[in-house]
Amino acid sequence: MVIKAIKLIAITQLLVFLTYFISVGFYANLQVAFLSSFIIMLGSFYAHKKMVDSKVKTESFESERDALDVIDDPHELYDETPLNDSEELDLKQIVKEEKKKIKTFNLKSIKEGGSASFSLFRLGGYLFLVLGFIALKNNEILDISVYLPSLLVGIIVGYIASKEIFA
Repeated sequence: MVIKAIKLIAITQLLVFLTYFISVGFYANLQVAFLSSFIIMLGSFYAHKKMVDSKVKTESFESERDALDVIDDPHELYDETPLNDSEELDLKQIVKEEKKKIKTFNLKSIKEGGSASFSLFRLGGYLFLVLGFIALKNNEILDISVYLPSLLVGIIVGYIASKEIFA
């Protein structure tokens, strides 16, 4: 699978290099936009895979209901588990159990949610995006009509390559 991703990247880079013969400015805009969005996509997939693997390893994930069931019954009012009539409901105990289910905003939750957001590989891609844009603008070769579609190309190739690499 990795070989397919490498072939895809090599073919894409060959096509990008062929634009050098059209114009140096066209090539520079295409290459900077493509690489920055490609690196961001790879970093995002890598960070997400790492986060999921760590949750599976520690078994800290919660079993979620079916998406359709969540839409139809968001508060679990039509839960199919039968209630025993002889069993008395202890409201204080129910409230305590429901409070345990509520996730509080603490350092642990920040670490869990932030691990995918603050991946160095992903942040490096964003840094490359900003610095590349500034460099193109300062050298007066920035062409938005080339730059923006090139971001899309990098996203598509990055998505396909990430699926091959991290699947």
